[in-house]
Amino acid sequence: MIREVKREEISECVSLIKKAFLTVADEFGFTEENAPRFTAFATTEERLMWHMDGEHRPMYVFEDDGVLCGYYSLLIQENNECELNNVAVLPDYRHKGIGKKLIDHAFSMAKELGCNVMNIGIVEENVMLREWYEKAGAVHVGTHKFDFFPFTCGYMKKEL
Repeated sequence: MIREVKREEISECVSLIKKAFLTVADEFGFTEENAPRFTAFATTEERLMWHMDGEHRPMYVFEDDGVLCGYYSLLIQENNECELNNVAVLPDYRHKGIGKKLIDHAFSMAKELGCNVMNIGIVEENVMLREWYEKAGAVHVGTHKFDFFPFTCGYMKKEL
């Protein structure tokens, strides 16, 4: 079941996001030292509370038998666009279609909120993730290399 995040679940969401993104960090050799701003290391309760209260981001969890095992949030941008953030599924719950349900839900919610375009950022070197989003209708639109990341940021868009 996908539903909105409750305030008292923020710390559980932080844990979920960190655990999910840590598998990516391990796969690609990101550490707190070489990528302190990577989601696995930079997500905190304060940050998610700011997303909720300061930026008023819609935040959602996938709950399976009482376990929060999936998460995403939306950042409403200008020009009727949204950014999909922190799509995360706990490792033990992967390959069960939860990620697909989360992004389908995100696309639907973004459209309900008046967005025509969904912007998605990825680790460019994560070819499997890029192909997964392409299967969902997203198109790769560019890359950017930041000095503070040991990877290239890839950018994708999906027309809603």
